Amino acid sequence: MTNFPKWPAALALIACSVSCSQDISQVLAPVTAAPIADDDLPVIARPALPDRVFSVVGPRGALLGRQDGTFEAWIFPWKVFSGMRISALMQDYPVPIDVNRCAAEIEVRPDRTIITYAHANFTIRQIMLAPSASPENVGVLVLYQIEAIRPMTLTFSFDPVFERMWPAPTGGPPSPEWVKDGDRGGFYILHLNFPDHAAAIALPGAVPGILPPYQERAAAWPLQFVLHFDPARDSGKLYPLLLTVGETGPAAGKAALAESLAALDQSASGIMESNYRYSQNLLDTHTSLETPDSRLNEAFEWAIASIDELRIDTPPGSEHQALAAGFVVSGDTARPGFGWFFGRDALWSLYAIDSYGGFATARGELEFLAAHQRADGKIMHERSQTADLVDWASLPYQYASADATPLFLMAANDYLNLSGDTKFIERLWPNLQRAWNFETRHDSNDGIYDNREGTGWVESWVPSMPYQEIYLAALDEQASAAFAHLARAAGNDSLAKQAEARRDQLAPRIEQGYFLPALQNYAFSRNADGSPDNTATIFPSVAWWDGSYRLDHPEAMLERWASSEFSTDWGTRILSDRTSFYDPISYHQGTVWPLFTGWVSVAEYRAGHPLSGYAHLMQNVNLTWAQDPGKVTELLSGEFFQPLGRSTAHQLWSSAMVISPVLRGLFGLEWDAAGNTLTVTPQLPAKWPRAELHNLPFGDNRIDLMLKRHGGELHVTAKGGPAHLRLASRAPGATLRNGVLVVPLPAVEVGIEQSLPPFGSATSQLKVLREEYKPHQLILHLSAPAGAFETMNVRENALSSKLTAEGATLDPGGSSPSVLRIQFPAGTGYMDKVVTMTW
Repeated sequence: MTNFPKWPAALALIACSVSCSQDISQVLAPVTAAPIADDDLPVIARPALPDRVFSVVGPRGALLGRQDGTFEAWIFPWKVFSGMRISALMQDYPVPIDVNRCAAEIEVRPDRTIITYAHANFTIRQIMLAPSASPENVGVLVLYQIEAIRPMTLTFSFDPVFERMWPAPTGGPPSPEWVKDGDRGGFYILHLNFPDHAAAIALPGAVPGILPPYQERAAAWPLQFVLHFDPARDSGKLYPLLLTVGETGPAAGKAALAESLAALDQSASGIMESNYRYSQNLLDTHTSLETPDSRLNEAFEWAIASIDELRIDTPPGSEHQALAAGFVVSGDTARPGFGWFFGRDALWSLYAIDSYGGFATARGELEFLAAHQRADGKIMHERSQTADLVDWASLPYQYASADATPLFLMAANDYLNLSGDTKFIERLWPNLQRAWNFETRHDSNDGIYDNREGTGWVESWVPSMPYQEIYLAALDEQASAAFAHLARAAGNDSLAKQAEARRDQLAPRIEQGYFLPALQNYAFSRNADGSPDNTATIFPSVAWWDGSYRLDHPEAMLERWASSEFSTDWGTRILSDRTSFYDPISYHQGTVWPLFTGWVSVAEYRAGHPLSGYAHLMQNVNLTWAQDPGKVTELLSGEFFQPLGRSTAHQLWSSAMVISPVLRGLFGLEWDAAGNTLTVTPQLPAKWPRAELHNLPFGDNRIDLMLKRHGGELHVTAKGGPAHLRLASRAPGATLRNGVLVVPLPAVEVGIEQSLPPFGSATSQLKVLREEYKPHQLILHLSAPAGAFETMNVRENALSSKLTAEGATLDPGGSSPSVLRIQFPAGTGYMDKVVTMTW
């Protein structure tokens, strides 16, 4: 890992209108780097994998590419170019070198990504940023640091695109022009057929490559910067790639773009350091973990950084921001993954954002959704970054789904629970009331919100689209409870009572309409005639999401979710692999989504299945390192461990599903800032002697929580927070003792190890279907491939008698945890086994 610098930088600026009188030839030049220490930020450094992707995203732009170093550049909402690649010709070495094939290492930090190209004659570092905060409204930043033994010529080739993000039209491909700048080179201008916008691109010190004359036959040629590098003359320099997009107008022309590039180069000296300081402050002032599992601690930090990157200016260049759903390289399209705004994606993610203290981001998102609320109260599903440039209302996207409306109420209530910010809720109240009115006016004869006003979850289904989904029904119940609390906070007791009455009616109606006694499962949906669709899915798991609701007969269903029928070794499938139309690479009929894995993990923790909840939590955690380093991908195959080719590798709600299962599942946190009560119902892994949470949000305060085992008890201590903070717990027998929350522990605990398999693997790991405590007994219901030999770790908490195991061998661990060794029977596929531990 290398420390890099405080330097004038390559950047892009949206709609630049800077006045600059200097000759550009005096400004656009390579610069000298000065090192800056930043070892306190998390880092992922590993060999570059050419087919794996990376993303560098900020409020005003993005660099999206592959780990061979090729990339495309966006200055929102414009895709400026794609396919940036490098070749080299060295003195006295008459072989052309494809530099991208020399990509050796990728180093990712929250503030920048570096790809290192290594050859026997040279090392080139490609340093990329999309600044999160800068007074210059910087879009993207790229610098090249070059070291070499012999002089060489580098050619930077790229394909000019200059088109707006989907779906806005642009008016055809750009017409490039090279503008010469004395002896120093010059820059490219990308012109459109309509002269209201243009882009300019410069690499100081470079000259143009291919410049086909007008007389040449029409063909698609790349643009090129040719840079002659002499180590005796140029060592220690950094070469910035400068990009600007301007609203040029016919009178502005080349001079305005040249002045913009000069202003960029001049004003960029502090960009690298300010982006580092921003990332440092982000992680220092939001929730962090201190547990025995360093990988979990790091993944939690990466999840915060990954989510924060997806705050996008809307409209571009403004001070208002909203959360984009996710990004991945767009190829030859104008769709960079889901690089625009989705209601439900953001609302599911706000639970994580609230949990780590991102209240400003949460308020901004709720305000954005309120601003685009339909007149009848429905909350938007989707809005492109270029929606204002087309007749967006005529397209079928903005209000396509029905779930964002109840989620809007739930997320607003979650914000209130954590922040205690009643003033914001009062400002938002007209929008909340309209959303409530919409939800309650679009229900079926049974009083449950249905799919007539848009899809619930699935956008395709076999044999036909559902009429009413348990997914929407469970959200309806929780939204009713949420609105009751919101109404009371806003001073409307009458509406609060109506919402409470609706909540109380919905729970038994859902049981009556969806529970299938013969199958001991809950139906996926109901048809218009009242008949159920019995397909086994993970959608009932959302009933546990906000902690106020749960289904009455979940045990058999929870065991199935934990089994190989639903659970792969990298997450949970959307539906059972025994379903007739199961397709492991279908978007809605068999893939694994980290989102679903997070839903199930939270449900398992809250329903008393912490071992499977932990396994699913750690699957999401470990995906942090699997594809786009530091980010969690959108979806993976249901059969083999591999993301889908079109999976959005930097996905908002996937990273959120690292945070929510940790804080709301494993630590069992529930906030009531108005009531000064923090509920902690922890279910720590058996191996952990202690854990700490720092900067946990609570109203206007921040709290540190310390959890430490003492024999048969777990002691929870809080520091900071309001003067009369009350700790509580749902754990049976939990008490307060001199201000310390004391949680009784079971006499015996078991734990599992969880890691991702090699890419391409099928599912083969141990599954814990159920753990059942009885007096002086722990009964484990396990499943593993036939003939497998598995181990589990065992913790004894102040046992006064000998521990024995039936169905497994128990190896005493002395001062360390004991080991339970389990041999599974012969057979075919996964085999079940019961292990009984007695003391």
